[in-house]
Amino acid sequence: MYPPLSRPPGLARFRAAVTMMSAILLLELCGCQTDGMSEITGSLGDKTEKAASARSLESYRDRHRAHPDDVEAALQYGKALRAAGQRAQAVAVLEQATLAHPSDKALLAGYGRALADNGNFQQAFDVLGRAHSPDDPDWRILSAQGAALDQLGQGEEARQYYASALRIVPDEPSVLSNLGLSYLLSKDLAKAEETLRRANSRPDADPRVRQNLALVIGLRGHMAEAESLVKEGRPPEEAAANVAYLRKMLAKQANAKADTHSTASIATARVH
Repeated sequence: MYPPLSRPPGLARFRAAVTMMSAILLLELCGCQTDGMSEITGSLGDKTEKAASARSLESYRDRHRAHPDDVEAALQYGKALRAAGQRAQAVAVLEQATLAHPSDKALLAGYGRALADNGNFQQAFDVLGRAHSPDDPDWRILSAQGAALDQLGQGEEARQYYASALRIVPDEPSVLSNLGLSYLLSKDLAKAEETLRRANSRPDADPRVRQNLALVIGLRGHMAEAESLVKEGRPPEEAAANVAYLRKMLAKQANAKADTHSTASIATARVH
């Protein structure tokens, strides 16, 4: 087991800022990504879409209440709660279901995802470890465990999990994206950019991978290319919102970096 590492306040502020900036939260949890940059800016998700989501949540809630012992009902309700941003409630629902079905691996995976969404990274790592076995590894869970370790400040161990996942699914863009963000958290921007470019080159890469790449490119000072990436394939209003969000997050990082007084005090000499 990996205990959380202690970190100086300056590094903690930097890590928090990087986490906030990520277009995809570092957790690629069994194929379920968090909302991307456009969702955060509010440029996606109109009233009709939100109303449909609310109806879906109500439907899953009713099904779960009618069949409290149904594992699939609990999983779907938990997923709907997570999508609605009700993270603590998702944890509570899936925790109860897991207590009733402690050996159900799909349920353990869902519970682990919910814990990670809620910021319970050490517990998420432990639960996810019970959701698969060494003789039947799941690359999605390995990637999720790596992301949890990254949030605990254990980047080197995290990258071992990503490497294990990539041995199962070479060049899987979601795993590469997590690996790139892991390098970002370690302040190795060169490796972060290289890895995210590799992920973005895959034809099946999610658009949010491109947004992560734009973040790193912006951190390296290449704003024209970064802004071009976040605008790519987006309608004008959404593209403008994405650019505004990117600039805001880069400004937050700059402020966090200034608060540390010295880049040498927070990490490596590989910062560009």
